[in-house]
Amino acid sequence: MKADEIQEILRDLADPDIAQHSQHFFKTEKGDYGEGDQFLGIRVPVLRGYVKKYIDISLKEISRLLKSPYHEERFLALQLLVQKFTKGNVNEKAAIYELYLKHTAYINNWDLVDSSAHYIVGVYLEDKDKQPLYELAESSSLWERRIAIMSTFHLIRKHDFYDALEISKILKDDKEDLIHKAVGWMLREIGKRDREVEEVFLKKFYKKMPRTMLRYAIEKFSEKERQRYLKGLI
Repeated sequence: MKADEIQEILRDLADPDIAQHSQHFFKTEKGDYGEGDQFLGIRVPVLRGYVKKYIDISLKEISRLLKSPYHEERFLALQLLVQKFTKGNVNEKAAIYELYLKHTAYINNWDLVDSSAHYIVGVYLEDKDKQPLYELAESSSLWERRIAIMSTFHLIRKHDFYDALEISKILKDDKEDLIHKAVGWMLREIGKRDREVEEVFLKKFYKKMPRTMLRYAIEKFSEKERQRYLKGLI
């Protein structure tokens, strides 16, 4: 299967009403984080249904699909990479990881990052040097910084919190709301597994954290505990 064949199939499924809603939902207006992104108007469950069907597509063709101007085609390309990575051998996993990091310019919205980063980058780096995550965290690209923190989700699930906390330190002063949300989310995930570890971090940094980051981080706390943090009473 070729990328252009898949594109032809997907474009036949286009729904202008869904596309219009998606453009609003993913903030595509001038100055917004998704500025200029284009949508065909295809629901996620429909796209996921094509992953198994086209799983034998080559990485070369996936890279072509990933460069599409249409959001849904990039989403499908990333889901194909995730599935191929999951089933791949050591060499195949390395090739997919390298392809992923070479194409971060096209992984340019929160759903694209969140549905792929921890499944590919996080898993690949689990038993390796985590320096690539720190380089991504220092990037000028909002999406590379989000890839950095979201990749740690896999490590958090393994009860390995070190890199998630260190990257949270790097990003705690970030100017982007989408980073505030992602960092707060990962801190909350740490807290689900070890509340004490999360609170040690929060007590050190919560007064200087962006409000959104803090709210996400303490979402599972009791109302009394949330109010103490929000009022600076810890």
